[in-house]
Amino acid sequence: MKRIILAAIAVMAFGFTNAQETRFGVKGGLNITSFAGGNYYDSKSLVGFQVGGFAEIKIIERLSIQPEVLFSTQGAKLDRGSLGDLDRKLNYINVPVLAKFYITKQFTAEAGPQIGFLVSAKSNGNDVKDAYKSIDTGFNFGLGYNFTENVSVGIRYTVGLANIGDYEVDNTEEYLDSPKNSVLALTLAYKF
Repeated sequence: MKRIILAAIAVMAFGFTNAQETRFGVKGGLNITSFAGGNYYDSKSLVGFQVGGFAEIKIIERLSIQPEVLFSTQGAKLDRGSLGDLDRKLNYINVPVLAKFYITKQFTAEAGPQIGFLVSAKSNGNDVKDAYKSIDTGFNFGLGYNFTENVSVGIRYTVGLANIGDYEVDNTEEYLDSPKNSVLALTLAYKF
């Protein structure tokens, strides 16, 4: 894992030195999150937030690479029948690296992988961090609209790729039935 993180930092550093133009910014917004996976089809959404910073590294005229560091509140509301709902609130530091394509000057499309580091996990106020893996992976798809050169809004969906439960899966069926993060984010960003 340390090698992956060091390799990502090296790629970003190389990108910064060779990029034609780099802009930095901050962003924040609303998360609508749930768990996906066979045994979690009936989980309900939780509303949270995300906040962080990013760099937009222009590669060619219409293409940029956008690494981000975001604090993100995620989780799901699980239905336990007569026992009532159970809130599972997970906090992550997410590091997506996106390819951002300018369809026009105002409209953008983006996609790319992300790695997440679990900061805390609570279930109705009780610490349950030991029940979840410390690292999550996902893939992002999104669209954006630039009001000005500095202010933009975006919508992004993150598909969880990894079993977030702290147990090993032995086959495809167990993987498909394991919980994975599912996040829809609406954000406002400001570039300097």
